[in-house]
Amino acid sequence: MISVTKLLSGAEHFGDRLRYGECSRGAVHGTSHGTGPVVVWNSTRTCNLKCIHCYMESDAIRYEDELTTSEAKKFIDDLAEFKVPVILFSGGEPLIRPDFFELARYAAERGLRVTISTNGTLIDREAAREIKKIGVGYVGISLDGIGAKNDEFRKVKGAFDKALAGIRNCLEIGQRVGLRFTINRHNYGEMENIFTLIEEEGIPRVCFYHLVYSGRGSEMMEEDVALEESRRAMDLIIDKTLSFEARGLDKEVLTVDNHADGVYLYLRMLQRDPDRAGKVWELLRNNGGNRTGIAIGQVDNQGFVHADQFTQNHTFGNVRERKFGEIWTDCSNPVLAGLKNRKPLLKGRCAACKWLAVCNGNFRARAEAATGDFWEADPACYLTYKEIFLGG
Repeated sequence: MISVTKLLSGAEHFGDRLRYGECSRGAVHGTSHGTGPVVVWNSTRTCNLKCIHCYMESDAIRYEDELTTSEAKKFIDDLAEFKVPVILFSGGEPLIRPDFFELARYAAERGLRVTISTNGTLIDREAAREIKKIGVGYVGISLDGIGAKNDEFRKVKGAFDKALAGIRNCLEIGQRVGLRFTINRHNYGEMENIFTLIEEEGIPRVCFYHLVYSGRGSEMMEEDVALEESRRAMDLIIDKTLSFEARGLDKEVLTVDNHADGVYLYLRMLQRDPDRAGKVWELLRNNGGNRTGIAIGQVDNQGFVHADQFTQNHTFGNVRERKFGEIWTDCSNPVLAGLKNRKPLLKGRCAACKWLAVCNGNFRARAEAATGDFWEADPACYLTYKEIFLGG
């Protein structure tokens, strides 16, 4: 995750200390030395929508063998013991789970920062008030376009209106909420409209995700944007972020799942503002690039542990059998061990890249989906040959 706002302006938001603190440099089992990773828990696979790029391949059916309430509480206890800083409740649709509020409250009481990744359609005013009462730190609501464009992706008519209502219900009571948008060929032209929406609606945060070829998203590999379109998308994101800052608008803008974004932003700042570029470089070095298997991990609805939510074909253990911390620090699995020290294993452009210290090989799930080799180069890296080998 790249905080474009932090890199460009230095403005501080909660997640920045996890991403850019000096204590994060060199950590192999968490966001910093002595802490665990941010854990994405796909608490249920059931969903009321059927998004075409869903990495969980969720549907409106009941899935068997999901963690029970008591098993989930034991899992949360293990996360607290391992000093996990954040638990992200995801799905499917996490609010569909009958004990969602009970478990979110329990996690908050155990000292975890609770965040939610949701489609937003179930957040009525009562649900928003309960989320706020629990002390949820952040609610991320997914939209992939305006109106019918979003509904095409969600495969449910009216999903956009319900999601926007969910955002408004959170804003109305002061619950921190933001928008999540996955860039692809079909909605690339919607990005301007998304920036207009967050300004008009007073939405304080927006995350632009790069498409990862996993689950139903693996069927969209050919629907990803072209590399030049990724560059133009990043130009737009940078320009809009600078515009927000110039106009005194407090907006947090981030990009997710492509660490070429950090390098590209740094190269732009070298031309525009060399002094700021130096600060950007320092922050990127602290961050260290992609930290899948290090600072972020995932547990699925059945308790299996994975490096992230897009790498579910590689499993390291199950929290029903061993504590999460024991699984996460056990490097007997070659994939998990490799992720914690991946530079010697990388191939192709990634192995020889000038920016490896601040990218760390980008996204392995995408490389494996495209090439069949987990350690090959990420095909979504849009940096040119000159930028990679000569520095720009």
